[in-house]
Amino acid sequence: MIDQGETLSNQLERVIAALERMSAPLARPVDWQAHPAYVWNGVQPRTVSAIDAPSLDLIHGVDAQKDKVVANVLRHAAGAAAHDMLLWGARGMGKSALLRAAVRHAREDKGSTLALVQVSPEALPTLTALFSVLRDVNRPFLVFIDDLGFEEGDTAGPRALRSWLEGGVEARPRNVRLAVTANRRAIVSRHMSEQDDPINPRDAVDDQLALADRFGLSIGFHNCSQDDYLGIIRGYATAYGLEWEEADALEWSKRRGGRSGRIASHYITELAGRAGKQI
Repeated sequence: MIDQGETLSNQLERVIAALERMSAPLARPVDWQAHPAYVWNGVQPRTVSAIDAPSLDLIHGVDAQKDKVVANVLRHAAGAAAHDMLLWGARGMGKSALLRAAVRHAREDKGSTLALVQVSPEALPTLTALFSVLRDVNRPFLVFIDDLGFEEGDTAGPRALRSWLEGGVEARPRNVRLAVTANRRAIVSRHMSEQDDPINPRDAVDDQLALADRFGLSIGFHNCSQDDYLGIIRGYATAYGLEWEEADALEWSKRRGGRSGRIASHYITELAGRAGKQI
């Protein structure tokens, strides 16, 4: 309550002080040179002190894909010409893990200053603002959008993505490359009647479905063969000193309805838990 005896000036000072106490403190400016990774939520970046990723030696079953991704990331990290990347295909085959591992490899094994900036699909409309900040930072960045997909009828999102990739006025700057993961090459949604049609004329005529062509590298990830699945488990089990049996590993995949790198990783966690080990 304001004292009637106070001067107007004192009353105003008290009100201003109260408002300042109620307001949240302003976020500190982020140092874009100091951290290996960042998360962009569309408004304010959050710093990440370490990149959570497996060693490249532990990524099995996608050798051809790994060679392409790692080579491209190392080019960008060294300041050479590099491609924007679309990693598409089967769930659980390590698309995002491979990207993180490649950046970690460039930093820890090659001494690069490359930084990873993860952007949620919801923050996609603010990507231009992020580019305007990164453009003035003397450092290479890999902007990573995980599990991207556009709903049917969304024309603004695909149009913006094409502009960023093809050199429009809002294109990503020279020190930035985009890396996108998606469960399907076309990225945008299709009608249910199209899902299983391997030769669909819309792939040739629908501009939205041709977004993959805008990426310099479009790399497919496919379902695990049994040999690949067992090879993934073998690699992790050897690295962590875990005993395992092939029949048990196959039974694990059957109970989960398929084989993938993710299911193999869950099996390794199960093995470690049985052995009382932390991994």
